[in-house]
Amino acid sequence: MRVRTAPNFDLRWRLHFGSGAAACLAAALLFVGAAPTAKAQGNASQPASESLPLPAWQTAAGGKMQFEVASIHPGDPDKFVRPNFGLGIEDTPLPPGGRFIADVPLLNFIAFAYKQQFTQDQRDKILSHLPKWIGSQPFVIEARANGNPTKDQLRLMMQSLLADRFKLQVHFETRETSVLAVELVKPGVTGPRLRPHAEGLACDAKWIAPADSTSPAVAPGGFLPMCGSVALRDGPNQTILFGARNVPIGHIALYLPSVYNLGRPVVDQTGLTGKFDFSLNWARDPIGSTAAQPDESDNSEGPSFFDALKDQLGLKLKSTTAPIQTLVIDHAEQPSPN
Repeated sequence: MRVRTAPNFDLRWRLHFGSGAAACLAAALLFVGAAPTAKAQGNASQPASESLPLPAWQTAAGGKMQFEVASIHPGDPDKFVRPNFGLGIEDTPLPPGGRFIADVPLLNFIAFAYKQQFTQDQRDKILSHLPKWIGSQPFVIEARANGNPTKDQLRLMMQSLLADRFKLQVHFETRETSVLAVELVKPGVTGPRLRPHAEGLACDAKWIAPADSTSPAVAPGGFLPMCGSVALRDGPNQTILFGARNVPIGHIALYLPSVYNLGRPVVDQTGLTGKFDFSLNWARDPIGSTAAQPDESDNSEGPSFFDALKDQLGLKLKSTTAPIQTLVIDHAEQPSPN
């Protein structure tokens, strides 16, 4: 009973994603039944905890908060419970009513609670000294808050819930890390598929997709229709289509390691500010192949990932190091009974 998943995209459901494209990037994990109570202790060789300031989003959301009611029980891989909204880092509007429901492993709830976007490598390192259930055992969390909280406020409530019921303890460390920096190929110049949102279709504008088209529905100019959140879909002729509208340029950097196996975090060094529309379309790699390095060519038909990044978005990737805030899980237990 295997269920596909991928770091931070939470692809046990195909939220915003076409089925084939999701399979292209998803890492298959075996979801198992409830495990005995276990504790996760931080590695003794880890650097000491640092007193890092709270992220700006957390301060703006209002500090510590709690759900009014919440229940937790082990998930059943054969009876997946679809979340009522995406758990990604995007600040997208939520359904009214303060309801939360999701069916994912603890690590995914942690990523949501602390607004993290893990690469597969980061995920593996986080889990390397922890019991396997933290990254594989799904839990169904159903909770409700008063009023109509924002997504960031629900994150703070999730932090409190995880601390209370999973006895979760985490801290952040700043580490100099090998990364890929995304830069403009030509200073001040973006590619044809990366434009300021103000120059494109408004989020509330109406448009009609061609009825006879076999390609994914796209807005005028070839951009994906959704605003505020990224999407990954099957494109025409065995290609992959990745894009969003009205998002910060940093979203591209955060999601690139998840949509293509780059092996390292990507940091934004474009100098671009504001909200953008982007659409990246590249040839699917042959089955069994691995991601090329940024300076290597790809013999696939159509544009390679790196050629598409350069020609369509006007971006390139450069190997470097950068200080990265890293989440460390110090302690976690199987959840207490309801």
